[in-house]
Amino acid sequence: MAQISTLDQVLESIETLSVEDQELLVKLMHQRLVERRRDEIAENIAQAKKDYKSGQVFSGTVDEVMAELRS
Repeated sequence: MAQISTLDQVLESIETLSVEDQELLVKLMHQRLVERRRDEIAENIAQAKKDYKSGQVFSGTVDEVMAELRS
């Protein structure tokens, strides 16, 4: 409930900005979200490389992978 209230307050504050500032805010937020997602992908890649090097990754043909998933 408090989270919704906080979000409402933020939205009300944004509405007081000029259209240009609102557009800039949207652009900045989009860039931050893209950056955050890029960081998450980089972390996933690093973990996948670590798992691969330690032998934690199953590899095989599509049929072998499907058989492993079914078992």
